[in-house]
Amino acid sequence: MLKNDRWIIEQAKAGMLQPFEANLVRHLRPEDNQQPVLSFGCSSYGYDLRLSSKEFLIFRHVPGTVMNPKQFNPANLESTPLQKDPDGEYFILPAHSYGLGVAFEKMKVPKNITVICLGKSTYARLGIIVNTTPAEASWEGHLTLEFSNSSGADCRIYANEGICQLLFFEGDPCETTYSDRKGKYQHQPEKVTLAKV
Repeated sequence: MLKNDRWIIEQAKAGMLQPFEANLVRHLRPEDNQQPVLSFGCSSYGYDLRLSSKEFLIFRHVPGTVMNPKQFNPANLESTPLQKDPDGEYFILPAHSYGLGVAFEKMKVPKNITVICLGKSTYARLGIIVNTTPAEASWEGHLTLEFSNSSGADCRIYANEGICQLLFFEGDPCETTYSDRKGKYQHQPEKVTLAKV
């Protein structure tokens, strides 16, 4: 069953999402509709996560190398600077490139829940694809997020604003949670976590 806003708010009070916004934030100063942002916070049946400003990495071609998930070479990644103007803080994801960021909020998934992370339509309309990512029962940490710019133009990816939506699905209790099996991506910090085997 897909969980609703009442359930999300109740679970957040118990520590499922930190920090937590109980309402969908669309303006940083809502009293006078100033500083519009890409929405974040609790929606009817989900939660819009923010992108952390701490780190954003872009894949680059290193001649003579082949990407290998079993022996990941961090030299294939380069840090991109956080920029700022009146619209907010942002990273630039070049045209036809791939990048990694990390969620601002820390998540602690209940043991009978699986979370699916999906992209926001505002970014999708620019050609930015956020990889669909699961967070399994009892997973904890800051999600590493993967972005593909399928357009022919460079694109801003805003930090500290909404980047993707979480959907929470309740299932029958599982025999072994992600935590029980000591999953390799457990307890990710607010820093990009690279591929592991």
